[in-house]
Amino acid sequence: MKLDSSGLQVLSREECLRLLATTPIGRIVFTDHALPAVQPVNFHLDGQSIVIRTAIGSKLAAATRRAVVAFEADEFDSELRTGWSVTAVGHAQAVTDPAEIDRLASLPLPVWAPGGRNHFIVVEAEQVSGRRMNGR
Repeated sequence: MKLDSSGLQVLSREECLRLLATTPIGRIVFTDHALPAVQPVNFHLDGQSIVIRTAIGSKLAAATRRAVVAFEADEFDSELRTGWSVTAVGHAQAVTDPAEIDRLASLPLPVWAPGGRNHFIVVEAEQVSGRRMNGR
């Protein structure tokens, strides 16, 4: 087991991806008017790609066109002081191919927010890192 300088367990890429697949909510970090912005989103891990479903005219859809973004998901138990956090960095791309849109629409990625959410953003997880806290 590899530990970082603060004593947290460093996770392998495979473990990070396995953990990402276990939670439906994460946070995407993108640039909005030259400033960092963070937005919670529901997502689905499709292989090594993070799939986000949003509205076509949303700020998120506009800000992530072919941009480098960060994505983070985590799970913590504050009483036991255990948990994990995974961050992925990669290029975000809007999906425009009708066949791929149909395929992504069939993934288990339910719409949580009201209104039409038939625009898909895919983030390729180019860099992935994660840490696990095992409690005291």
